[in-house]
Amino acid sequence: MPIWVDADACPQVIKDILFRAADRAQVMTTLVANTTLRTPPSPFIRTIRVKKGFDVADQEIMDLIAPGDLVITADIPLAAEAIARGGHALDPRGELYTEDNVRERLAIRNLMQELRSGGELVGGPAAFTQSNRQRFANHLDQWLGRCSRS
Repeated sequence: MPIWVDADACPQVIKDILFRAADRAQVMTTLVANTTLRTPPSPFIRTIRVKKGFDVADQEIMDLIAPGDLVITADIPLAAEAIARGGHALDPRGELYTEDNVRERLAIRNLMQELRSGGELVGGPAAFTQSNRQRFANHLDQWLGRCSRS
């Protein structure tokens, strides 16, 4: 089962983990972005460059995923769509999205977006940490282990 990466905002450290995992597990990993990406040479890593525009990479991933695939994204609507289509979704910070928590995250995202548009909130996400990296790697390894057993 392939891995699809919403690569425009994906941290390089997470991409590096994915590159090593793709070769180790021999799972096709596709990075989708609106910029040119540099990847190591591997038969298990490829890129798709899409046109610039709002959610163009997300739409490309939605058009290509199949049940059981894993989507790496911080975009909650994309994660929700992947899960609705029978796939799996993992945030680069290590949060595994589920049917239960993705609805909650979507509601929180929408509320925060409303507050920001009204000028009530400023700022962005917290800094990316070593524990985020480790949690991501652990969830990825668990998913790869389940795939290899099936």
